[in-house]
Amino acid sequence: MTNARLHPPPRNGFEAGLAALALTVSLVVSSLCVLPAQAAQPGNGGREGRKAPDQGAAAQRTGAARASERPAVRPAVRPTARPTARPTAHPNARSVARPASPAAQRRKPAAAAAPSGPVWGLTPAVRAFAADVAARNGLPQAWVLHQLSQARRVQAVRELIMPPPAGTAKNWAAYRARFIESERIAAGLAFWSAAEPWLNEAEKRWGVPPEIVVGIVGVETFYGRVMGNFRIIDALATLALDFPPGRRDRSEFFKSELEAWLVLSHRQQTDPLGVKGSFAGAQGLPQFMPSSISRWALDFDGDGRVDLHGNKADVVGSVAHYLASFGWQQGMPTHYSATPPAAETDRTALLAPDIVPSFSAEQMAQRGAVLGDSARAHNGPLALVELQNGDAPSTYVAGTQNFYTVTRYNWSSYYAMAVIELGAAVARQRAAAR
Repeated sequence: MTNARLHPPPRNGFEAGLAALALTVSLVVSSLCVLPAQAAQPGNGGREGRKAPDQGAAAQRTGAARASERPAVRPAVRPTARPTARPTAHPNARSVARPASPAAQRRKPAAAAAPSGPVWGLTPAVRAFAADVAARNGLPQAWVLHQLSQARRVQAVRELIMPPPAGTAKNWAAYRARFIESERIAAGLAFWSAAEPWLNEAEKRWGVPPEIVVGIVGVETFYGRVMGNFRIIDALATLALDFPPGRRDRSEFFKSELEAWLVLSHRQQTDPLGVKGSFAGAQGLPQFMPSSISRWALDFDGDGRVDLHGNKADVVGSVAHYLASFGWQQGMPTHYSATPPAAETDRTALLAPDIVPSFSAEQMAQRGAVLGDSARAHNGPLALVELQNGDAPSTYVAGTQNFYTVTRYNWSSYYAMAVIELGAAVARQRAAAR
C-alpha cells in the first residue's frame, strides 16, 4: 500500500468551512464538463469480456529475524465502520473465480492506466454518504467529501460484477486446469522458498499448513502477477452508489467496504485514491477487502506497517490469521474422496446443506454414500460436495470443517478445491526437488 501522506485536515470549524466552500466551488465548475454519474447510462454495446487486470509483479521481501527476535504481531488499524454483511476476504461469494488464461497472465504491461469514467462530483448521494461516514467515524467531513467527489464511475466495474449468463455450465475439470498448471506451480515454488520462514511460523502459530496459504495466494493473484488495475475507490464507489440491476443488490455491502476504506486510509495517513486492486475493491497478493484488512491483516514481521502488496511476511501471516479466525483445525484433512448415493432422494438429502458440514460419516453411509476408511474414522461433521464437470459425471468429495473454512475466503467449493489442489501440487513438486 502506498505511503503517500495526506494534507492535514482543517483544525477548526472556520478552516473546515473555508475548505468545504472552496471544494464546492471548484467541483461545481468542473462538473459542468463532466457527465453526472447518476445520469450516466450503461452502454448498449456488447458485454465486455472478463479481462485479466493489470499484472505488476510484487516486490519480494522476506524477513530474516528469528521468531524469538521479532516483536509481537500487530494488527492493522481497526476502523469503527459498520460491519460487513459477510465474513469473506473478498466479495466473490458463492461464485467461481474467473482466472485469466496463462498467456494473458504472462503479459506484463508497464504502468497501465486504470480504467476510467466520469467523476462523481458533489451529487446528493455523495454528499449524504460523506456526511454519514464522517459522523459515524469522527472523520473531517470536508476530507471525506473531497475523496469521494474524485472517485469515478467505471462502467467496466458494473459489467464485471455481473454473474455469468444463465445456463452457463460449471466444469470443475476445466476450472482446475486453469490453476493447476506448470507455470503457476513454478511460481508457487518460488513464493514458498522466499516466504518459507514465515510459512513455518504461521503454521506453528495457527496450525495452517504452508500449502494452504500458498494455494490461496496462487489462485488469488498468481503470486502477485495479477493484483488488479482498478483504483480501489473507483471500484467501491461505483458498486456502492450505482450497483447494476440484474442481480441481487449488494450495494450495502460495498457501502460498508467503501466506508472501511476511507476510515483505514485516513487513520493510516495514506492516499485512498492511489491504491489499485480488483474490480470489486480487493487488493494485494491475498486480495483482501478493506474490512478484512482492518480485521485480519497483520504486521507479521513487526516492521511497523501492514503491507499486503509486497511484504510476503505480512501476506502469509494475514492469510493464516484469517483462516484461523474462521475455524481452521490443526491436523484435520480438508476432504476425503466420496461416492454419492445411487438413490436420487438420498443424494439430494445429502447435498441439501451444500458445503456446510452437517452429517456424521455414519449418517452419510446410512444414506448410501461410500466413504473410505479414513473418512469413516473422521471425528466431526462432513458435507457431500458436488463439483460439476459439464456434461461429464460430477466429482464428489466429503468436505470437513477445514474445507468449509477455505470457502470462507471465497464462498465456492470450486475455489476451495482449486486452492487445495494447487497447494498440494506445489508441495509435491517441492518434495520431489529435494
